[in-house]
Amino acid sequence: MRAILTFLPKFRQSLLFSATINKKTEDLISLALRKPLYIGVENNEVATVESLKQGYILCPAEKKFLFLFSFLKKYHKKKVMVFFSSCMSVKFHHNLLNYVNLKVSCIHGQLKQHRRTSMYFQFCKAKSGILLCTDVAARGLDIPKVDWILQYDPPDDPKEYIHRVGRTARGENTSGNAWLMLRPEEIHFRNYLKNSRIPLQEYTIRWNIILEVQEHLEEVVMGNYHLKYVAREAFIACVRAYKSHHLKKVFDISKLDLTALAKTFGLTYVPHVDS
Repeated sequence: MRAILTFLPKFRQSLLFSATINKKTEDLISLALRKPLYIGVENNEVATVESLKQGYILCPAEKKFLFLFSFLKKYHKKKVMVFFSSCMSVKFHHNLLNYVNLKVSCIHGQLKQHRRTSMYFQFCKAKSGILLCTDVAARGLDIPKVDWILQYDPPDDPKEYIHRVGRTARGENTSGNAWLMLRPEEIHFRNYLKNSRIPLQEYTIRWNIILEVQEHLEEVVMGNYHLKYVAREAFIACVRAYKSHHLKKVFDISKLDLTALAKTFGLTYVPHVDS
């Protein structure tokens, strides 16, 4: 930015647009602007738009994939974005779901830029579809008419939550739905969100309509060398992401049931994770 600014006229009008104000934004303001005038849209009651219907569901770790699969089967004709904590988790679920003929696309940080751009424009133009992604898709992407945001893995903090759900209910006369999946042990994350003026309603999972595909999941993963390898790597990445979570009092790695977590990846054993 310093190099770019040296090429700009000394007398100019500069405008900086940002969804959030943090230390990095303030540093950029002090670097690029002189006597700036702040213009913002403030809402002291709610941090997200009123047309966004959002809530959370409590789901045991070993049941997470069962819910995800049932959810995507139900809403596959809608436009859905699902957020995961790691690139490897996106890769695994992308490979697995397409393998069992549930068509999904993906965007994550390990994709080459031209591939990400292609996926982005395809999903923008689509009337329906499922996009699996990491937080690389949580900011700066304007995707029309997204119906659902499902946060399979929790965000690192309330600000990241806001960015994720901001992919839906964008603009006037629009609406959207967003659900956050939490393990019962993670329920206190709800308090952090409420303190950040994020209104959440609890939704109860109707387990009688959830597809019982655990046995089939394990057969598919353990019987396919490539899926088994990606599942193991995704499990390891998931544990490491959990360990590095910003809110360690809520997301306590010592309370994470690794056996139950391994089941969500179709693994019948618990892979070793280096500390």
